[in-house]
Amino acid sequence: MSWMRACIFESSMSILVNGSPTDDFKVGRGLRQGDPLSPFLFLIVAEGLAGMMNKAVDIGKFKGFKINANLHFQMLQFADDTIIMGE
Repeated sequence: MSWMRACIFESSMSILVNGSPTDDFKVGRGLRQGDPLSPFLFLIVAEGLAGMMNKAVDIGKFKGFKINANLHFQMLQFADDTIIMGE
């Protein structure tokens, strides 16, 4: 977990201005573009969201979209996109 925390909270970067790098500055939060940790963190959150949505449907707190008598859904997920449908 410490390496994950370091990637998110302790990274620094610089910017090229007219071909010359600026001094390093600390990035307050978030992941850099292309960081290999990004998809892993997204999957953790997406799985948690899917579990919470399924539980909400099971206990009657959320009603998904009904296509026919046998096919219901409340959420579609693909890559880094999530669509939630229902009442």
